[in-house]
Amino acid sequence: MPKNKKKDKKKIVLAYSGGLDTSVILKWLINTYDAEVIAYCCDVGQKEDLDAVKEKAYKTGAAKAIVEDMREEFAVNYIFPALRANALYEGNYLLGTAIARPLIAKRQIIIASELDAGYVAHGATGKGNDQVRFELAYSAINPLIKVIAPWRIWDISSRAELINYAEKNGIPVPVTKEKPYSSDKNLFHISYEGGILEDLENSPDENMFEITVSPFNAPSKSEIVEIMYENGNPVFLNGVKENPFNMIDKLNMTAGWNGIGRDDVVETRITGMKSRGVYENPAGTLLHFAHRALESITLTGEEIELKDSLVPKYSKLIYEGNWFSPEFKALQALVDTIQERVCGFVGIELYKGNMKILYRRSQNSLYSQSIVTFEDDRGTYSQKDATGFINLKALRFKIRK
Repeated sequence: MPKNKKKDKKKIVLAYSGGLDTSVILKWLINTYDAEVIAYCCDVGQKEDLDAVKEKAYKTGAAKAIVEDMREEFAVNYIFPALRANALYEGNYLLGTAIARPLIAKRQIIIASELDAGYVAHGATGKGNDQVRFELAYSAINPLIKVIAPWRIWDISSRAELINYAEKNGIPVPVTKEKPYSSDKNLFHISYEGGILEDLENSPDENMFEITVSPFNAPSKSEIVEIMYENGNPVFLNGVKENPFNMIDKLNMTAGWNGIGRDDVVETRITGMKSRGVYENPAGTLLHFAHRALESITLTGEEIELKDSLVPKYSKLIYEGNWFSPEFKALQALVDTIQERVCGFVGIELYKGNMKILYRRSQNSLYSQSIVTFEDDRGTYSQKDATGFINLKALRFKIRK
């Protein structure tokens, strides 16, 4: 009889960060289901002591703890595609959390399949976006594995109750009642939400920020960076070839040190409610700016117009967890086809939170000084041609009279 009980024991792979929510969830899953819980921690560049996270998982009762280095995969196949598309949700948010969730969920569900686990679990709340992002990715990769979403089924209803549960079960947590906001970190950004930030009257405390300085405290001397692009991807930084992870990592330090990359955003969640997020995204802010500068000389106006018209749809698909959907793959293929011409150099001066284009050049440049000049343009452009062009453009107005 004991043998059969062990055989039937639930095996659950939990997306684990070592923070407040997932630490409590790990213990709760064990207590509630008498389950064998595997804590899965995906290294997407959060720069935390992941050995300590692994140790904490075991101390909290995990049967197994897995830490997997996915930093380069995250940079190459998630950050860079979004940057190629100029992804920006509701005109403000660079989607730092939203692009990490599909990768974490994909690896989590693959590991569950490999370990013959019938369940996966996550720490997303029933009010948030991440529950949708995780579970749509689970379904896309392996819909047969069942999902446990504790926030939607347990009796805990607040952050304070979560902290109390942790204290009762001897779980150390990084969030305190005095500093109750939560944060999410990865290579691309740090986000802050909840607690004191839920009141729109409260401006973010300067001590909260980790990878950016205030423009007021940034260096008084400007800094110049040169980024070289191939097929829409940043490849060289200041003349040195960098792999994607290092490119983002170094630009986070450079841009952040110069006061670039802070955003205070009120966005529309998937559930329809408005929520506030404060973000640090120095590398993303700089690369978004540089990429658009290079596109301005390498793409036709029609290509730019088409791409810009797709940005809201593309960004919403990511935000709402549709990374593995056929429509998103189709949009990405279109974007990447357009990006084949986006090659060249952009020089940018950084100074106290500001970015200034110094130069842009490309072998694919569509900019012709001999055509655009107000000086002698004989032999390259006939200004007389404009008369017929304007007459044709005006024809529809004349017909209406």
